[in-house]
Amino acid sequence: MPHSFFLSVAYDGTAFYGWQVQSTLRSGQGDLWKALRAFDPEAPMPQGTGRTDAGVHARGQGVLLQASREWEPYRLLMALNAHLAPDIRVMGVQPAPEGFFPRQHAVAKRYVYRLDLGSAADPLQAAFRWHVHQSAPLALDAMAEAMRPLIGTHDFTSFRCVDCVAKTPIRTIHDIRIELAEGRVDLVFEGTSFLMHQVRIMAGTLVEVGRGRRAANSLASVLAARNRTCAGLTAPPKGLCLEKVWYGAQWGIGDPCPWGERA
Repeated sequence: MPHSFFLSVAYDGTAFYGWQVQSTLRSGQGDLWKALRAFDPEAPMPQGTGRTDAGVHARGQGVLLQASREWEPYRLLMALNAHLAPDIRVMGVQPAPEGFFPRQHAVAKRYVYRLDLGSAADPLQAAFRWHVHQSAPLALDAMAEAMRPLIGTHDFTSFRCVDCVAKTPIRTIHDIRIELAEGRVDLVFEGTSFLMHQVRIMAGTLVEVGRGRRAANSLASVLAARNRTCAGLTAPPKGLCLEKVWYGAQWGIGDPCPWGERA
């Protein structure tokens, strides 16, 4: 009888071709499964909460792992990390309740897109931030204004990669905000779920507003157009990180979702 555990996994996505297992390319899921099979050869593939693009990072990827025997959670964490490369780590382990599946029972996610606004790219941050070359500071007030029409439940076709296979472009964004640090800006996106490249396209479009290349009041019409060509560039993957996932309160995993739970 398998024993189920919930893992919180973090990884520097620079060398990964996304979370989802690949036939020949490196992935977060593939690395974790390889580590598990080093001491549990019959274990099935661990299941994550959601995909991340190639080059995208994660601090809070939620994973369901099924082991062939019972483990003390910290010992399982140590066993897995002993077989993982330094750029991916299991940060926490707890028993998973029966019937829990991270992808199906996630109710909201937080993604953070990180910008470096210094005069030159900070070499200690370069792997995790998009350095925005600029002759003038970004207009952060204009970016904050531009965010407002994106909050709520909308058809996000304009901010959807053409290769996205999601059944519907309707998504709910609970909050978008700017968090400041010296020389750096974090764009925080919190919502029920996101389309392929959605956060990166929204981040790229907002940077165009900040650079004065797009009007602050233009994003409502971009949203209404339901046309990818109306939105801005797709920001590079290295600035994006899956920071947190909220699950249904009945599962007892993590904090309760601050916006309640979908029906």
